Amino acid sequence: MESISGYVDKIVYRNEDNGYTVMSITYEDEDMTCVGTFQYIAEGEYVEMSGYFTEHPSYGPQFAMEKYEIKAPVDEEAVVRYLGSGAIKGIGATLAARIVRRFKADTFRIIEEEPQRLSEVKGISGRMAMEISTQLEEKKDMRKAMIFLQEYGISMNMAVKIYSAYGMEMYNIIKTNPYKLADDIDGIGFKIADEIAVRVGINPDSDFRVKCGIEYILTNAGSDGHAYLPMEILEERALELLTVEKEQIQKYIMDMQIDKRLMVKKYGDTQCVYTSLNYYTELNIAQMLKELNVSTNIPEDAILTRIAQIENSTGMKLDEMQKDAVVQSMNSGVTIITGGPGTGKTTTINTIIKMFENQGFEILLAAPTGRAAKRMSEATTKEAQTIHRLLEISGNPDESGAGTRFEKNDLNPLEADAVIIDEMSMVDMFLMYNLLKAIATGTRIILVGDVHQLPSVGPGNVLRDIIDSEKFNVVKLTKIFRQATTSDIVVNAHKINAGESIKLDNQSRDFLFVNRNEANAIINATITLVRDKLPKYINAGKLELQVLTPMRKGLLGVDNLNKILQEYLNPKDAKKRERESGQITFREGDKVMQIKNNYQIAWEIRSHKNVVVEQGTGVFNGDMGIIKSMNLFMETMEVQFDDGKIVTYSFKQLEELELAYAITIHKSQGSEYPAVVLPLLTGPTMLMNRNLLYTAVTRAKACVTIVGTQTAVTEMINNMNENKRYSGLKRLITNAMEGI
Repeated sequence: MESISGYVDKIVYRNEDNGYTVMSITYEDEDMTCVGTFQYIAEGEYVEMSGYFTEHPSYGPQFAMEKYEIKAPVDEEAVVRYLGSGAIKGIGATLAARIVRRFKADTFRIIEEEPQRLSEVKGISGRMAMEISTQLEEKKDMRKAMIFLQEYGISMNMAVKIYSAYGMEMYNIIKTNPYKLADDIDGIGFKIADEIAVRVGINPDSDFRVKCGIEYILTNAGSDGHAYLPMEILEERALELLTVEKEQIQKYIMDMQIDKRLMVKKYGDTQCVYTSLNYYTELNIAQMLKELNVSTNIPEDAILTRIAQIENSTGMKLDEMQKDAVVQSMNSGVTIITGGPGTGKTTTINTIIKMFENQGFEILLAAPTGRAAKRMSEATTKEAQTIHRLLEISGNPDESGAGTRFEKNDLNPLEADAVIIDEMSMVDMFLMYNLLKAIATGTRIILVGDVHQLPSVGPGNVLRDIIDSEKFNVVKLTKIFRQATTSDIVVNAHKINAGESIKLDNQSRDFLFVNRNEANAIINATITLVRDKLPKYINAGKLELQVLTPMRKGLLGVDNLNKILQEYLNPKDAKKRERESGQITFREGDKVMQIKNNYQIAWEIRSHKNVVVEQGTGVFNGDMGIIKSMNLFMETMEVQFDDGKIVTYSFKQLEELELAYAITIHKSQGSEYPAVVLPLLTGPTMLMNRNLLYTAVTRAKACVTIVGTQTAVTEMINNMNENKRYSGLKRLITNAMEGI
């Protein structure tokens, strides 16, 4: 084993999850590339290493580090190099040289013990002197913190979040109650906190552990769409996770009720356990819907007369159910319009808009995603926004400190006489709560959606519960209009929804079937379709097409398909910069999707001359775009989203993105693509169901191509097993309306 030492000139690459680093150091007056796993390292540091010299076939000589130690700079040249490296903000090479000329080998002691003396150096004010001292101390503290945290198996990325949140208090928190991390730090759940607790030696039946575990189970259930869990299921999962006695679990659930952390409600014979946040969210939705459901008494004849005038002037023709929807929208505070593809929802919405405009109403249109809002704008020729933008999302935390807040709320409501929301099946209970909070009593709200689509990704079953409560005016559009019957996409979607078989004989122009009965053959056919055949067939770009699959794992899952499709649709190229993040390689030109809400991240929209014309914050789960450029020196990546927003990500934020050549059918909700390719073979019974197939087929505008087996399609049509969602909104609406 050999030893070398030197100053870190540049960190070329760093995996923030495991600390693996490629860096350049100055060694014997030459640059030397060093590789290895460093718990913490920064440019400008002086490092002593033990290891071996190696020869990389592409990059030449390297030093493979086995052990290392970061040392404080010892001579004057070393101090100048460290201070001028950028490690201390505000000090460049010239100023660093002046500081060391003044204080020589005593520089670090002066900065630490007598920082006010730095103002003796030209260009340094008293305030700047104190800032330099503070930064140097923080660097030292952070280095120690990173090393301390990584002893507990915490990745560098997560360690930075922990140190940023707690500072020096983190030592006490880690040693006494690491479960607090699960409450406070995004990305740390119970399991990570529990692993830390085991290493620290915290008792398995400690109060902190059991209470945090119970909340973790309920929060995790929210990821599956549940607003609550039945007591029996909660206890069963807690016994499995925590391995403590059932009596202890029951005791802590009671304690958490007393502390208002949990709410237990009896629905029929079932004890239902909510987090307090979830319970009051559903309760408030029910109460606000009741308050908004104010009736007016415009004579129906007058409304029908006006509808006839609109029909004559526009050429639109409404059936009886569509006319009923217009009447209800005029006379009700809350109206729900539901129906499948081709049943005239767009015609109905356009007629309602014209009716409201004739009344001089101020109307607002919105949908849950950017793609859905864009479709709504195109269908109505009126501006539609995402619900987040409608509510004027703010990157600043709310009063509880949770993530974000909306500028529009009960104290600052939307200025509108009517609000129309499309794709309501996608709206979860938290978004619904914030939307209703911003709508003043007297404003009409029209909720439009297809109840047979997949429910929201987030918790709750909002649209279905509102309809099933039977407390509001619901109009179900069922007639397929003649122009829609020419589309086999529409016809087959309705057949799937009704549980009827569909023909896969390739006699259709817009509903195709490629028979393959083996996963690799399905993948090969999918590549050929997306890369070569479908773009010409429907006159669309290959990145506009979308591969949809029921699952994430397996040969036909999202993870595997994206790696393969990237190789064929955007192959490695010396002219294209790329960056590895976790298991994903991101490359210029890649199609990507945002996979978590980020309310703080800045975006801008630019003109064709690259002039910024609009700015804002917030990118949301499901937003899709293309990687336009990367800056490997600045470690940033620019993504242009479908709605024109351009967002600059730091490489540390790449965990918020994934490749999107293939996405799950769940993630496709609210979107429409020129063509959809569905690789279908086998999969979990709970995923391979009618609901999922129906949703996938209705995402296509011009062409659906199923690649797989007739058996897989038939089994999905026959499988009515949907994942049951535990939500109490239907009951709470009934209670609110009946004054219970």
